[in-house]
Amino acid sequence: MERNTDMTLDYLHLVGEAKGIDERACGKSIRLAVLADAAIQHLLPLLRVLFARRGVKAEIYEGGYDSVDVEILDAASALYEFKPDIIVILGASEKLKARLYSDADRGAFVDTAVSRLTGLWQAVQARCPATIIQGTYVLPSERAFGNYELKVPDSVGSLFAAVNARLVDAARQARHVLLCDLDHLAGEVGRRHWTDETLWHLSKGLCRLDHLPLVAQALVDIALSAQGQFTKCVVLDLDNTLWGGVIGDDGLSGIALGDLDEGEAFVAFQRFLKELKRRGIILAVVSKNEETAARAPFRDHPDMVLREDDIAVFIANWDNKAQNIKHVQQTLNIGLDSMVFIDDNPFERGLVRDLLPDIAIPEMPDDPALFLRAIGNCGLFETASYSSNDAQRARQYREEGLREQMRASATSIDDYLQSLDMIIRIERFKPFNLPRIAQLIQRSNQFNLTTRRHGEAACAAMIDDPATIPLTVTLSDRFGDYGLISVVILTRQRDCLEIETYLMSCRVLMRGVEQFVMNRIFDYAAREGVERVVGRYVATAKNAMVRNFYADFGFQMLSDDGNGTSIWALAPSRYIARPAFMTSQTMEL
Repeated sequence: MERNTDMTLDYLHLVGEAKGIDERACGKSIRLAVLADAAIQHLLPLLRVLFARRGVKAEIYEGGYDSVDVEILDAASALYEFKPDIIVILGASEKLKARLYSDADRGAFVDTAVSRLTGLWQAVQARCPATIIQGTYVLPSERAFGNYELKVPDSVGSLFAAVNARLVDAARQARHVLLCDLDHLAGEVGRRHWTDETLWHLSKGLCRLDHLPLVAQALVDIALSAQGQFTKCVVLDLDNTLWGGVIGDDGLSGIALGDLDEGEAFVAFQRFLKELKRRGIILAVVSKNEETAARAPFRDHPDMVLREDDIAVFIANWDNKAQNIKHVQQTLNIGLDSMVFIDDNPFERGLVRDLLPDIAIPEMPDDPALFLRAIGNCGLFETASYSSNDAQRARQYREEGLREQMRASATSIDDYLQSLDMIIRIERFKPFNLPRIAQLIQRSNQFNLTTRRHGEAACAAMIDDPATIPLTVTLSDRFGDYGLISVVILTRQRDCLEIETYLMSCRVLMRGVEQFVMNRIFDYAAREGVERVVGRYVATAKNAMVRNFYADFGFQMLSDDGNGTSIWALAPSRYIARPAFMTSQTMEL
């Protein structure tokens, strides 16, 4: 499915598009429940269109008007029968404001408003594993105290701001809750223009119809990031993208970069890219240039924000850019649909868009001062998680380059693996690892036997479940620490040990990790007297690489439903252990 970042978000256009939507072309599906204390019937067709544009069929449950509490608190409600993957909760500022005006005790207003919502989150968590997307409240544009408003603790503006701030704090502690910042969206277009007072009084519309597509797009971006679709890598051009001018012609002192004129705009753009790298997005360079000249600003220009060690893959030559981007993709072993290409040249953007339709390519303005606006607000950088491991991703990819150099000089694969001095650790889930565990579950697509998407709250529940054996695998070697690279979830069912989830980062393919882990699974099964180990493979568009995973370990197929799901089994007594050149440091299996 082509990721066209320039498709219109015009309300009437989207409504017309919804009438002819063909969801048969969608390769994925999502079950979304939308609850609000405002009317949402105009929002739903927009959601279907925007999901379909991303190749996802949306099955949507429409909650009744202003029935959020009733549907969530009733364990037998149709909401839970629907079995949603995502539950959206949207609150209209007009409703919150009405409650505020009728509240005689404003001192308790914030506590009451936030406690109500966190109570609803807890009720959902107790009844189903859905992820919640909670909307913030749009601050009213009217101010009874004028510019003095925020200095009055119990003014409308102060209390709304406090409610939002407390919601943010509560969401940080709730693993199953993500935020849709409606107040930010309203600020982008102007709060005075966000609300249609006439529409509210007539039909309780959440906002002006003109701006409803922004809400829909934000919800789609957040929901898909929670389902594992997000940007992993930004591929960058250099000349007139990271600096003004052409390095090969203008030289190091002639390019525009610094605190004067357009040079300041390029510095600001690089700072944003540096921030993306800090949160875990990989940066790569693909430039038509001589390599020595292309690297010179990274090494020697005093105003460069990005340096060589910020770039995981650096390609500067005169080859076709689409070909070079494919090389980046293969080096990083990620999908093209998780990559963004940024280039000032419309010809290069068009060429790559034609040859690599899965990659996202934002249109860049001529004025570099507008670069940040062009890519910062296009929804390409949503994420559903963040962990300290993200900040190490660029370093880990550079370390992988050193490993590849050693592999190229090794006389055999066994000699190479032994020379790495690998240390593996297998442990039960730990609370401090939950963000990274949930993140890996959401992000792993290729080496993932079932692509079950357990959220952080569901993973936390497994820690003390006696029938579940939730395991993490970490790996390090002489070059550095890979970190947490695999999640294996086993469940005990009478005399059967089921591999409920098995996924691994593709960064450690061909290292022997899967062989080592499978050896330990069968050691455990033999100790426990289990009659057979059972595994399931569910085919997706991206996990063909593990289609023969169980067959390669000697499992026998028990069934195949003809739609990509097969079940496999093997008795511990028939398992043949595989060689693996690594040392175990911690073992909880």
